[in-house]
Amino acid sequence: MDRDRIRMPSLAAKIVPAETAAELIKDGMTIGMSGFTKSGDAKALPKVLAERASREPFKITLLTGASVSDEIDSTLTKAGVISRRMPYMGDPTLRKAINAGEVMYVDQHLSETVEMLRSNQIAGIDVAVIEATAITEEGGIVPTTSVGNSASFAILADKIIVELNLGQPEGLEGMHDIYIPTRRPSRDPVPVVSPDSRVGIPYIPVDPAKIAAIVISNKRDNPVKLEPADEDTNAIAGHLIEFLKHEVKAGRLTNRLAPLQSGVGAVANAVLQGFIDGPFHDLTMYSEVIQDSVFDLVDSGKLVFASATAFSLTQDCWDRLFNNFEKYKKHMLLRPQEISNHPEVIRRLGLIAMNTALEADIYGNVNSTHVGGTHMMNGIGGSGDFAGNAYLTTFVTKSIAKNGKISSIVPMVSHVDHPEHDVDLLVTEQGLADLRGLAPRERAKVVIENCVHPTYKDALRDYYREALIRGGQTPHVLEKAFSWHDRFRTTGSMLP
Repeated sequence: MDRDRIRMPSLAAKIVPAETAAELIKDGMTIGMSGFTKSGDAKALPKVLAERASREPFKITLLTGASVSDEIDSTLTKAGVISRRMPYMGDPTLRKAINAGEVMYVDQHLSETVEMLRSNQIAGIDVAVIEATAITEEGGIVPTTSVGNSASFAILADKIIVELNLGQPEGLEGMHDIYIPTRRPSRDPVPVVSPDSRVGIPYIPVDPAKIAAIVISNKRDNPVKLEPADEDTNAIAGHLIEFLKHEVKAGRLTNRLAPLQSGVGAVANAVLQGFIDGPFHDLTMYSEVIQDSVFDLVDSGKLVFASATAFSLTQDCWDRLFNNFEKYKKHMLLRPQEISNHPEVIRRLGLIAMNTALEADIYGNVNSTHVGGTHMMNGIGGSGDFAGNAYLTTFVTKSIAKNGKISSIVPMVSHVDHPEHDVDLLVTEQGLADLRGLAPRERAKVVIENCVHPTYKDALRDYYREALIRGGQTPHVLEKAFSWHDRFRTTGSMLP
């Protein structure tokens, strides 16, 4: 079976045990591993590397596409293997090590990592570890359930280890569109002109001589767990749908809208689900991830095509995909993340971007990454790629957290990932703030009245009135701007 998937006969001799392949990875190396939102990631090598580290301590710089499974980040962190990590993570064990200063974490926009590799701004890839469903007659690597940074990792690496995963269906072949931008400064425009544009080839083109080892694995991706939609997420979706209906009525959009982009996670998935009952039709998507709600939209007939760089699915939805490949392959494709998140393409297609905020402030600045301004929760991911370039940039969040002990709308965000200049719409279950064309003083009134939970509304009104006395283009009471965060740190609640 494994040799049937290696269609270049000479490469069959490269099949080795994982332990043998792992010997190619040495102390101090920079390793690029496939994987994006726990899909298409390496599964055999990380365990072996961790076991080796228990006998022979060593450290590596680890690059991936985005978040990966516990078998990589958690296992390698516990073994003390990771010294530096980029560009995105979401693992609790790794998060703890980052916040303790034990792992140096470089939080990057997801479109930028391979650009920096390509221009030698960061250390090059010594070894790329790429999960594949097949190897072509020419030695091309067919990815599995994500592309992420895998294509450029493999092309730029000195050596490649292929994890040929027999547990990943052969039907995945043909779902990928691998296009690599030409080099600066005379780069050709990326020729994607619609979400369903196919501009590349269905495999990663590499020099077969760089494939140093092939490891056979047989394990499906770990499914994600998504909280079901609730009253609050339904309300958020409802506010956004009503706003878009108004945009159609005003003639700024049609009922086909513009291509949608949705961030990863339960809230984003639930908000996207709300489009099933909306009046819009023939929708398209140009995004990072394809979540469960995308399959529901396709099955409802509302969504005709989705372009992304990875799947991020529950077990039920994985089964749905694998049992209906031919159906869904007509509606979906996976690209490298530097194309799915490419600012030029995002700006050209005019996306409606919908991402999740940890907190926002009265002027529309958004914090996506840091708890209390200091402790990393998750990386910024691709939200910045989309926020700065979309036609409509939307951030959604529930207005309170921790049973009301935290207000998600604060006087001043404790960390800025997305400045007010990039934020058009802010939506909570309380309502929607349309910030387009508003000065800071106007923004504050709209955010406070439309988005803040009643428990905190009077306190924010009081803060803003006092700030107005101080004056300024963006009025603040600096000695009180973070008083809510400080109160939560000392008492466990932002409430007085």
